[in-house]
Amino acid sequence: MDEKTQVNLISKLQEVQANTGYITEHAIARISSQFDISKSKIYGVATFYTQFRFTPAPKHCIKVCLGTACHVRGAEKVLETLENELGIGCGGVSSDNKFGLERVACFGCCALGPIIVINSKVYSRTTPKKALLLLRKIK
Repeated sequence: MDEKTQVNLISKLQEVQANTGYITEHAIARISSQFDISKSKIYGVATFYTQFRFTPAPKHCIKVCLGTACHVRGAEKVLETLENELGIGCGGVSSDNKFGLERVACFGCCALGPIIVINSKVYSRTTPKKALLLLRKIK
C-alpha cells in the first residue's frame, strides 16, 4: 500500500469513527471495496493506531495513569480499587457498556499524581478512596 493510499485510508477510518463512534465490520467491507484494499490490510492499519475502536465506546471512560510518578504515589492501588468496584479488568468494559477502564503511560501531570481521567476530566492526587467517591458520583 503506498503512502497516499494509507493516508487516505486513515482519514476514512477517522471519518467513519467520528460518525458512528467505532469501526464496524460493514464499514471495513465498504472501505475495502472503495479503496480496493483487503480487509486484513485495513484491520492491520486500524489496529496499529490506538485511536480506532471496533466496539462502541463506553458511556464513561476512566483512564488511570501508571507512569513512574503516578506509580510511585500509588496509582496501582487506585487501578486495583476501580477494577474491583467495576468488576472489570484493565482494558475492559462493563457488561452494560456504562464503564470502560484503561491504563495510560503518562498524562504529563507528574507533579499532581496519581492522575485519573474520567470522561476527559482530570482528577489529581487520587487515592483509592477518592477514586471510589468519583465513581459513585457517576454511577
